[in-house]
This record gives sequence, structure tokens and C-alpha cells, in this order.
Amino acid sequence: MSASPDAVSVSPDRVSVSPERATAVRAAAAGELGGEPLLSVRGLRISVADGSEVVHGVDFGIPRGSAVGLVGESGSGKTLTCRAVLGLLPAGVEVTGGEISLRGTELTTLPAAGRARLRGTDLAAVFQDPASYLNPSITVGAQLAEVLRVKVGLARRAARHRAVELLHAMGLRRPEHVYAQYPFELSGGMLQRVLIAMSITAEPELLIADEATTALDVTVQAEVLELLTELRRDRGLTLIVVSHDLAVISQMCDTVHVFRDGGIVEAGPTRQVLRAPRHPYTRELIDNHERFGIDRVREQRSRR
Repeated sequence: MSASPDAVSVSPDRVSVSPERATAVRAAAAGELGGEPLLSVRGLRISVADGSEVVHGVDFGIPRGSAVGLVGESGSGKTLTCRAVLGLLPAGVEVTGGEISLRGTELTTLPAAGRARLRGTDLAAVFQDPASYLNPSITVGAQLAEVLRVKVGLARRAARHRAVELLHAMGLRRPEHVYAQYPFELSGGMLQRVLIAMSITAEPELLIADEATTALDVTVQAEVLELLTELRRDRGLTLIVVSHDLAVISQMCDTVHVFRDGGIVEAGPTRQVLRAPRHPYTRELIDNHERFGIDRVREQRSRR
């Protein structure tokens, strides 16, 4: 295949799903075989200002302690779905149907203040381009300490001490020095580690990593992915990993949900989906990612 991963083309007659297959996809995606999920999304529908629906009845469940991948080309609905979970949809975009519950608490009916309290305490997110989420005129340490004061309630001195500890835990060398640096003085990988530190200050149960390593070079990307894996193992984080890169999904995730045109067309254990895809769109994605080394990653996973 010569098409790039961000420009996958599948003819309309190859993306139809039989009723039986649609039921199986919904069952796998909703986690109905894996017990009560930490996060449950049922029949989620999202529309834009002109009334057009861009996410069409999405169902999935995220088991506590798991790492779940959402994969698909740009515009497939995976990021809007996650922003709906976070309560951070862009202006003019809104949830028009379905339910989103975290530990049994329905999120779509919570007032904005309630959703804001949940972000950073119960669920958090790390996005692409970390520099855009930091104030360039304030040191990264001061910004991290402020999050600790607001979200955790630490006093100023305790927040500074804890901020340095978190920077060290993120694998940043000379954390006291990093604390005093401004965002423009840090590399992209260092900035992403700072954002991850901010996201886990209040020890959330669920962390959404939305294309968190896309802008990083291969070596730094691997380091950040390893950091996320360690946080899952050591802190019991539940992860949602959003990516267009199947190699990342293969490395990180227990299960994967494949998005296409605002819906999920295939879902299941990552190894099963990537080794024996049943939907032609999933096969197309895999073909387009082979040049990124997905076969090697799949082989490594199969040896575990």
C-alpha cells in the first residue's frame, strides 16, 4: 500500500457491517465479557452546530486497570469521544445522546463545575503539543506546584517539594533545575513528562493519552510510552491510548477499538485484532502501518 496512515481510503462497499458483526462489535467494545467497567460509554452521539452528527451511537467499556486503545484515521471520532468523556468538547459541539458513566456516576448530566472537579482528580488527560498547555511566562515547576495546591490542597512549601519529587519520578534529570526552567527551555519529550506529572498530581484513576507521543521522535516516543506503562503498573492507572499509529497501540494496549466515520467497526483483544482483523478497514490500517514496524511489535508481543 502506498497511502499514508492519515489518508486511508476504503471503498464504501468494503466498510459495511452485518447485523451479527455489529452486535459482536458492540459487545466486545462495551466490555460485556470483562465485568463492571470503570468507564462506560453507551450510545454516545455527538453533533456539531449545524445539527450534523459526527459520532454515532458509540459503545465501549474500560475495565479498571486496563490499557485500551482507540485507533482510527483523523476525523474518525476517537478524539471527540474522549473530549466528551472529559467534558471538554469544542464550542459548537455537544453530546446529543447516550450516557457516559465513571464508577457508576453519570457524567453527561453533571454541571460544568462538577465536571471540572473530576478532571485531574478522578480522570485526567495528556494531549499532543504539550507546550500549548503551559504558560510560557511561568516556570514549569511553579505551574506544577500550583496544580498541587489547587487539586491536592498542599501548602506552598509542600507543593514545591512534591513537584520536584514528581519531576524526578517522571525520569527528568536534575529535577530541581527543571523546576526552575521555562517551557521554551525544555525539549518536547521533557515537556510531555511535565504534563504527565501534572495529570497525575491528584492520583486519578483514568488517564487519557490522546496522541501524546505523535510529535516526538522515535527514541523519545519510546521513553514516554515506557513511562506510561510504568505508571499503569506502579500506580494502578487505567489508560485510554488514542492514536492513529497501530504500533503504539500494539505496544501499550490490552484491547483496541477501531473507529471509522464516527463509529466503532471492530473491537477486541489487541493481539487478536491485529493478527486476524475481521473488518476490511482494520486490515487497511494494518497494511498502511507495516512500514512503521508493526509486524515487529506484534511479534514481540506474541513472545510475552
